Amino acid sequence: MTTVLLVDDEPLSRLGLGMVLAGAEGIEVVGEADDGARAVELTRRLRPDVVVMDIRMPGLDGVEATRQILGSGSSSRVLVLTTFDLDEYAFAALQAGASGFLLKTSRPEQLAEAIATVARGEAVVAPRITRRLLDTFADQLRPPEAAEPDPRLARLTQREREILVELATGRSNAEIAAHLMVSEFTVKSHVARVLNKLELRDRTQAVVLAFREGLVG
Repeated sequence: MTTVLLVDDEPLSRLGLGMVLAGAEGIEVVGEADDGARAVELTRRLRPDVVVMDIRMPGLDGVEATRQILGSGSSSRVLVLTTFDLDEYAFAALQAGASGFLLKTSRPEQLAEAIATVARGEAVVAPRITRRLLDTFADQLRPPEAAEPDPRLARLTQREREILVELATGRSNAEIAAHLMVSEFTVKSHVARVLNKLELRDRTQAVVLAFREGLVG
């Protein structure tokens, strides 16, 4: 059973989300919060598998709440809700460590599927949408010229670094496999090692890191 905390400052939105998830197999809503500060508190107390986080809220918004939750070392994963697919708030949430985002216009079954995906440790943002977000806000990611490279990159083999760059281009595992002329199983193994060596939760964070370190532009 995947446990979920719902965070939204609008009571009707929380009610709607709760009703949708009440009928979803394998998902249990264990709590609700109407602002970011309450979300941080309840995540610490309830330890949900997934926090479904509204992004624009008065007071402590969803971005800062995400940053505090994940910065505390919590094992909970954050799925951000947003209105627009090129929302600067959604981009900021990805930088803060969210496992992806879902549009508020998504169908009910998509929400349940996204929660299950995030709970498995995967990202719910399609690779090309991630790339589109990063292209839009790339100037915010470019490192200062004098900045030292992230020391974690030294842990990667040459092939693993290639895989990281491939991820940042927005290619799927199948497309990476075809481009590098290896099996899709091999690509999956490489991706897993890249995430482990870089201490990242999912491929979305790997794409953010690749942009931030100037490996792609």
